Amino acid sequence: MNDLSFAVPLWVWAAVTLGICVMLAVDLIAHRDNHVIGFKEAAIWSSIWIAIGLGFGLILLAWQGGEVSSTYYAGYLIEKALSIDNVFVFALVFSFFAVPDAYQHKVLFWGVLGALAARLVFIFVGAELLQVFFWTAYLFGAFLIWTGWKMAASKDEEVHPDRNPIVRLVKKLIPTDAKFHGDKFFIRRNGKRVATLLFVVLVAVEATDLIFAIDSVAAVLAITTNTFLVWTANAFAVLGLRSLYFCLAGLLRRFAYLHYGLAVLLAFAGVKLILSETPVGKLPIPLTLGVITLTITISIAWSLVATRNQPTDTETQPTGAVEGGADQPPANPTPHQPAARRGTSDKKSP
Repeated sequence: MNDLSFAVPLWVWAAVTLGICVMLAVDLIAHRDNHVIGFKEAAIWSSIWIAIGLGFGLILLAWQGGEVSSTYYAGYLIEKALSIDNVFVFALVFSFFAVPDAYQHKVLFWGVLGALAARLVFIFVGAELLQVFFWTAYLFGAFLIWTGWKMAASKDEEVHPDRNPIVRLVKKLIPTDAKFHGDKFFIRRNGKRVATLLFVVLVAVEATDLIFAIDSVAAVLAITTNTFLVWTANAFAVLGLRSLYFCLAGLLRRFAYLHYGLAVLLAFAGVKLILSETPVGKLPIPLTLGVITLTITISIAWSLVATRNQPTDTETQPTGAVEGGADQPPANPTPHQPAARRGTSDKKSP
């Protein structure tokens, strides 16, 4: 597969990775206390993360030129759009386990760390496969088209986090307490280490993101196999995932038709990947960027117009309580309508 190729010194890789680690540390320090993150605070942090992600594209523009910068932006936009779908399922997981609002940010922080680690592995493995075995482009492309079809075809399907095989395996291997104990993942009981319900929630979130990581990385690899661009597009999009969750948590019902747009993007990425190994070759980046921007804009506008008279989640149902969270039993509320859009699982896992 022919693709963008430019030298990235080791110190640049190290500097970018260090910068990401610093930003994670800042995010952790800023939310080290278990306070409930409101919309205003989440919106400010989301704006900061988005500004950083867009700003990195300008650095690439000055360093390597317009084609590299445009390729990064295409990857960043598709990752940011797909991350909204993550929010739907995260909200369902938190609702299912009745996670108090004050502890959700800690789960999401460690969830973001796991997401970055998983994507880094998938990026290098996937890029290497595409470079060495040209026919893997057809496999990845078919996978993305199938994923897009499944996403468009799925509607109002419930997700059952407790049925996830990874969650069930953890419960079998690790002694687990079915209650929250503050923001602790583990407690000591009779001299033995016992996992809390919050750790089970973290496992459910991480298991969910493994599914998202596969098709989201494949979608960006359809745009470019340059590992530096794929990694930075993924990293800067995922960094703001926690703030994005708290920013959109009360508006999830308003994005009722976003999954159609995401399905189109996944299918488009699959077709683009397949065409790259045919005489047609790689589609121009301006065309790719235009399709991504137009699809996201139309699907969000369609959703907001169609649901303009619907109340938000925060207006119709209470969120998890902060007080008494340690003794709060898990609940089984009916999931809100937009959840469970991703079609890569059998719907028995989050």
